[in-house]
Amino acid sequence: MNHSGIELKKTHDGSYTLFNPNLNETYHSIHGARQESEHVFIENGLKLMGDGSPLRILEIGVGTGLNLWLTALHTKKHHLQIEYVGLEPYPVASEVLEKYIQVNTDSDELRALWLDLMSKREGSVDQMKYQIMEETLLSLESVHPFDLIYFDAFAPNKQPEMWKENVFQKLYNLSAKNALLTTYCAQGQFKRNLAGAGFIVSNLPGPPGKREMTHGRKL
Repeated sequence: MNHSGIELKKTHDGSYTLFNPNLNETYHSIHGARQESEHVFIENGLKLMGDGSPLRILEIGVGTGLNLWLTALHTKKHHLQIEYVGLEPYPVASEVLEKYIQVNTDSDELRALWLDLMSKREGSVDQMKYQIMEETLLSLESVHPFDLIYFDAFAPNKQPEMWKENVFQKLYNLSAKNALLTTYCAQGQFKRNLAGAGFIVSNLPGPPGKREMTHGRKL
């Protein structure tokens, strides 16, 4: 994937996203980058999982690390035990990432946490252990199943190979009983592929600017 020419772009909630001109695609919703991540992955993902310990999270498409950072903040606030694994085969260049984090944080403490997560790529913060891996989902092997999946790949029309049934079959096999997959996408073919892999599919109200989002549950 070509990451050249990536630009900062302000979204409607005042937070910034990145724009990839080669894909003609932003990393987050132009209607509100932080609002979208909080709505889809925290409010309708992490917060629904209770306080079982430890909770194992798999993120597909770490990108800027926004979801990881928000997860770390929530973990610290609620004293959760989290084991997070993020996959990002095409990491954002460090100089671009540093500028992005700078404009999206309003305190040295928050900025330092985010930069630390993305530069170290493995370690622990409070009770959250984390690891960011530069490998693809289909090559991932995991001994321990995941309880929650943040599915944050680029949209199906931009990255179609990430939305096929074999991808969701792999995720189903990596998931624990009662695991939840949460994503911003509500495309019909994607939901059919998700169901075809064995997930129980449900629609939820989407973040600002988007009518729906999707859950997949492994029973």
